[in-house]
Amino acid sequence: MDEKPRQLRWMRLDNAALIFPASLRRHWSNAFRLSLSFPDPVDPALLQRALDRVAPRFPSVIVRLRRSTFWYYLEELDRPPRVREDSAEPLVPMTRADVQRCAIRVLYYRNRMAVEFFHAVTDGTGGMVFVKTLAAEYVRERYGAQIPAACGIKDLEDAPTEGELQDSFQQNAGPVAAPRDDHDVYRPKGSLEPDRFRHVSLGILDSAQLKARAREYGVTVTAYLTALMLQSLLELQEREQPRRRKRRPVKVQIPVNLRKLYGGETMRNFVAVANIGVDPRLGDYSLEELIQIVHYQMKLTITEKNMRAIFTPNVNDEANLLLKPVPLFLKNIIMRMVFDSIGERVACLSLSNLGQVELPESMSPYVSRVEFVLGPQASSPYNCGVASWQGETFVNIVRNTVEPELERIFFTKLVKLGFHVKLETNDRG
Repeated sequence: MDEKPRQLRWMRLDNAALIFPASLRRHWSNAFRLSLSFPDPVDPALLQRALDRVAPRFPSVIVRLRRSTFWYYLEELDRPPRVREDSAEPLVPMTRADVQRCAIRVLYYRNRMAVEFFHAVTDGTGGMVFVKTLAAEYVRERYGAQIPAACGIKDLEDAPTEGELQDSFQQNAGPVAAPRDDHDVYRPKGSLEPDRFRHVSLGILDSAQLKARAREYGVTVTAYLTALMLQSLLELQEREQPRRRKRRPVKVQIPVNLRKLYGGETMRNFVAVANIGVDPRLGDYSLEELIQIVHYQMKLTITEKNMRAIFTPNVNDEANLLLKPVPLFLKNIIMRMVFDSIGERVACLSLSNLGQVELPESMSPYVSRVEFVLGPQASSPYNCGVASWQGETFVNIVRNTVEPELERIFFTKLVKLGFHVKLETNDRG
């Protein structure tokens, strides 16, 4: 007897995702990459089989971007994409045609499995749930291991819940909208690669040493790395602009997983950002001073009330009755202008830390590395993604310029502070 065809879902973009289709351009798409490495070379046939099994459990991830007269929306695919061999360059821009076919990529290279997500689909937390579930199914197929549905891994026999599919911004918006951040910040310079090649510099650190150093100052690892990144950006700007009064504020954007503040299990975007920084025109800053500034700015900003006020303006914009009947092509023009004039210009770069990745004990022997890579910003050459696994912290700095200035400063500072840093790059010879 033939199986009854599965009813495919469609979903309006969540509030954070609305800007991403409009901001797509030829050489840039807002995307990120999560990867896990295994003991043996990836078997692409088994990876495809695992993906085929996992896909129906994630109707908000295995999707393509569609458009109506007034809005974009996501449509579930009846079958997942084909797995493909990876290239030396991560996060090759997803074109509009690409995301209209499928808004994620599943890739393999030697021992590594990677998934690249168009950011309209989900955020790093949701993406990690999908990647861990896919990896767990692959490990079951490849090694015959019994991997439980734990540590964020979904049970493939369970149906997706409505909570996984909801736009949690709409559920948690408040009555007060905070003013948007000033966007007159320093923008790192550099000679743009003619083909926009994305260089990735990976620094591998000892997690215990990093945590111990952060604890000495009474701060989190994220705060410690952010302070070090701010110091590196200050030094880079000083080289470019010796005259102090002409320098601009330096800020690092820290994405905040709002599920930790408001609960919920959404697989869609549910992240807002805290822009943390200093004004170099006020004087020089020691690392110790920067660590405390970052710590207290994060404490003041990342609260339930403040973060709600930060994302509420975007929810209000979406609900604007004057905007709803505007045709999509005009909305695209408006949103593109907003993105280009404000967008990512509120900070020099993002530093996104997924923290310690957790996997079931029975799966841990089969995973040797977990990495998180952000694509460079549209208007700035850098971004930074961080993840930790089995005693190692993986710091990926990506850039699309020729000169490796910021990462050289940043990793050199870590070495001078006594950290052993193992460096890997994909730089062309």
